[in-house]
Amino acid sequence: MTHWTRVAGAAVLVLAATGCTVETPGSAGPEEPVGKGGAALTALDSLTVKGRAPRTGFDRDRFGTPWADTDSNGCDTRDDILKRDLKDVRFSDGECRVSAGKLDPDPYTDKDVTFERGGRSEVDIDHLVALSDAWQKGAQKWDASKRIALANDPLNLLAVDAGPNRSKGDGDTATWLPPHKAYRCTYVARQVAVKKKYGLWVTAAERDAMKRVLSGCPEQRLPEGGTPTRAPARFHAD
Repeated sequence: MTHWTRVAGAAVLVLAATGCTVETPGSAGPEEPVGKGGAALTALDSLTVKGRAPRTGFDRDRFGTPWADTDSNGCDTRDDILKRDLKDVRFSDGECRVSAGKLDPDPYTDKDVTFERGGRSEVDIDHLVALSDAWQKGAQKWDASKRIALANDPLNLLAVDAGPNRSKGDGDTATWLPPHKAYRCTYVARQVAVKKKYGLWVTAAERDAMKRVLSGCPEQRLPEGGTPTRAPARFHAD
């Protein structure tokens, strides 16, 4: 069993791996624990800079079944993140299937957004480092279990307003940033943490865009979960 097989099958839902500031229960916004991985700006300088590889061969299924239950808690990853990030959460199946809740506020727009399952989707779960972006910056060479781990890692997932998320597409920092400027330091720090943790590279334009954001908040800490992780011992066929 590889390291990433263990990660994908273990308790991936670590609620402390989601951001940079602590918010008390009932305060606005998703819970953002204190980062302990050093300065995000310093961590950025440790990332490899390379050109973007071709998107050839990318498919969402290369990252496993969408919203797999990687921590074996009986709830899929999407519901785990909704439960973590929404307020006033209601369930339709025990305490697993989230039926309703509210982003109060949404980190990307600083507006309140209502989620109701079965209605028009107002809330998406964003991969902060988009899976297509990851594919073009190292993930196409990975063990399949490492890709599953990335796709379901709470460090890389955030419940957000569907509109801005869909405008982002698979953009990196050089092409897209949250409209809510006050969240940009946290957003970029989390992208740096994900790329550092998984050994993904950045393009020169992406690094420069990240540096412009983080230079305005040099004390921004790298979120927990952003430390380098041992590479898989061997690779599985996809």
